[in-house]
Amino acid sequence: MRMILSALVVLLAVATARAEGPLVKYGDPVPRDVRELYEAGLRHLLKTQDASGAWKSQHGTPAPTAMGLMVLLASGEDPNFGPYRGPIRRAIRALLNEQDAGVGYIGGTGGNPSMYHHGFAMLGLAEAYGVVDDRGLWSDSGAEGGKGQTRSIGKALELAVRAAVTANKKNPTGGWHYGPEMPSADTSVSGAVLMGLLAARNAGIEVPDETIDRAIKYYVSMTGGNGNVGYSGGAGHGTEATTSIGVLVFSIARRQTLPQYTQAAAYLEKASSGAAGGANRMMGVRSNGSSYEHYYRAQALFQCDVQVWEKWNADLVKTLKATQAKDGSFSMSYGAEVDTPLSLLAVAVNYKFLPVYER
Repeated sequence: MRMILSALVVLLAVATARAEGPLVKYGDPVPRDVRELYEAGLRHLLKTQDASGAWKSQHGTPAPTAMGLMVLLASGEDPNFGPYRGPIRRAIRALLNEQDAGVGYIGGTGGNPSMYHHGFAMLGLAEAYGVVDDRGLWSDSGAEGGKGQTRSIGKALELAVRAAVTANKKNPTGGWHYGPEMPSADTSVSGAVLMGLLAARNAGIEVPDETIDRAIKYYVSMTGGNGNVGYSGGAGHGTEATTSIGVLVFSIARRQTLPQYTQAAAYLEKASSGAAGGANRMMGVRSNGSSYEHYYRAQALFQCDVQVWEKWNADLVKTLKATQAKDGSFSMSYGAEVDTPLSLLAVAVNYKFLPVYER
C-alpha cells in the first residue's frame, strides 16, 4: 500500500508542477543550474552520512539528519527502489533511534529534549511517512541493535506529536521554546515544531485543532502592524527569517484570511521583490547570509507570491552556485553539516516533490 502511495505522490507532484504554468519553462521544470548544484550537494551529503545514518553537527544530530533525509526525498528519486533507498532508510532509523520511547521526544540528552531538533525530526519523518515503505526497515543489513528497533514511522510520529502537544498545553504563550517545560516561547523554535505538526497532520496523523489554533494565535500576537513578525517577547522587531516563518505557518495552516497573514506577506514580498532593483532582492541572499533564512524565505515566498519567489529564487541560485565548495558543501552561518542541507532545501522548492512544498 505504501508503495502505491509513493507512486501516487510522485505522479501528483509531477502533475502539479506541470499545471503551475510560470514555474515550468520549455518543458523543463527544474533549471539546469539548480540540478547541478543540488546533485553536487547530494553527493556531499552521501559521503558525510555516518554509519548510523545520521548527519552530526556541533549543534546536535536529529535536525541535520532530518534535513538530510528531506534533501534525499525532495530529489524525486523513488525512495523505495531508487539510488537513495539505503541512505533514506538509514536516516529514518537514526531518527527513530534518537527518540525517547517513553515520552516521544526526538533529540536531547540527559532528560533535556531540544524542541528545535524535535520539530525538524517530526517534519522529516512526516515527509517520509506514506512514501517510504518501512516494512523490513529494521531487517536491513546493519539495522540491528538500535533502541528504536521495531518502531514504525507512523508510531514514532504519533509519539512525537503527543510530546509536542503536551508541551504546548503547558506553555501559556501557545508556542514552544528550546525546552518543553519552558513557559516562554519564540517564533523560531515554534516554527520548527508547528511545521512538524502541520506536516504530520497532512500525512494523516491526528493533531488536535486546539494545538494548532493556540500556536497560530501566538503568531498573530507576534505580528506587528507593519507585518514584521517578532522573535520573542512582543509583536514586531523580528528578522526577515522570523517573518518568513510567520508567513509560512499561516499558509500551511490555511489561515490566509487573517489580516496578520496579509500584512506579513506584504512585508516579505516588498523586502524580496527588489522594487529598486536586484540589490534589494538580494536581502537575505548573500554569500555570508543565513541558510536558515534562505530555507524559510524560499518556502514562504513560494506560498504567498510565486512571481516574487521566481525572481528571488533566481538570485538565490546564482548566489549558491558562486559560494558552493568544490566538494558540494555550503558553509555560511552554522557549519557545513547544517548549511548544506538547508541551502539545498531552499532550492528544493524548484522540484516540488516534498508534500510540504505543495501550494
